[in-house]
Amino acid sequence: MENFNPLRDAIPAGEIRRALVIKLRHHGDVLVSSPVFSALKASAPQAEIDALVYADTAEMVTLHPAVAEVHTIDRKWKKLGVVGQAKAELALFNALKARQYDLIIHLTEHWRGAWLCRLLKPRWSVGPAVKGRSKRWKQSFTHVQTMHNALRHMAETNLDALRRLGIQPGPDERRLKLVPGEPAERAVAAHLAGFGLAGKDFIHVHPASRWFFKCWPVERMAAVVAQLQAEGHAVVLTAAPSKDEQTMVEAIQARLATPAFSLSGELSLKELAALTQAAKLFIGVDSAPMHIAAAVGTPVVALFGPSGDKQWGPWGVPARVITSQQHPCRPCGADGCGGGKVSDCLTILSAEQVLAAARELLAS
Repeated sequence: MENFNPLRDAIPAGEIRRALVIKLRHHGDVLVSSPVFSALKASAPQAEIDALVYADTAEMVTLHPAVAEVHTIDRKWKKLGVVGQAKAELALFNALKARQYDLIIHLTEHWRGAWLCRLLKPRWSVGPAVKGRSKRWKQSFTHVQTMHNALRHMAETNLDALRRLGIQPGPDERRLKLVPGEPAERAVAAHLAGFGLAGKDFIHVHPASRWFFKCWPVERMAAVVAQLQAEGHAVVLTAAPSKDEQTMVEAIQARLATPAFSLSGELSLKELAALTQAAKLFIGVDSAPMHIAAAVGTPVVALFGPSGDKQWGPWGVPARVITSQQHPCRPCGADGCGGGKVSDCLTILSAEQVLAAARELLAS
């Protein structure tokens, strides 16, 4: 006997042949949507499930076992001129049209998803309710997902799109998933061998975020690294190749009696995931690398300031989230206090708080 489903407009998962999941946001946002692919595949194993993401975030979903094809939009298309961009857009549309999707799941407020639902005409489609949007937005979808408040983690909010269709995710499918791949794992193993390290004998520290108002003071992070070294732990530092992040790592290294091992600016996203997967602990701030750590199953110590830890904290792994209890104004989402790029709720956090959390996870 089939289980009773109280949702009157639930879709028959067994009839889905092809589905498209659209997530046009940053790296961490895309990775936090990875459970949608796992849960949909578990409910519709016969379906081919594609992703549509920005080109620079594609590595967040490539090699995912539930993803058939990854379609991308390159932000650089705008530099091709009117004709060049039109050709690129048309090629993408034709590729999507050829897939003949039965279902489109649109996970953001981006208008492109609504227009694709209208143009591709899937049998079913779901998009988020967006306050202030016209009827045209709502009428672009067969189902509209009710959005939740900031106390609900974004992984669950993404999965709510499936729940709106009558598909209930199981506990095994709700974790984030990122597959580094063998080439990335081999490259990282070679780097570690050069340091005299192997898997699970080092701590990975990624101190930066692309948004610097989310970053902890350099001297505080250097104090944590120095104490971990004093306690016998090898530390590997990473950062993106941007000048600001490179400068941050250099400032940390300059404060250490013995410089940490560093792969700053040297790794692809897949290689960063492979490194984190090989670590025994990850320490960082609210950033895509923090979500990568959760997706590869590495315990996480995460520092949160103005951003919301309930909505964006480490998901599905042993974790300690360090936040200020003295700032009732957080999470405010502001670009530093008063827009000054420095967040008091982060600068107040002590090195000892982070070290205590790290020791707890290392001992567990």
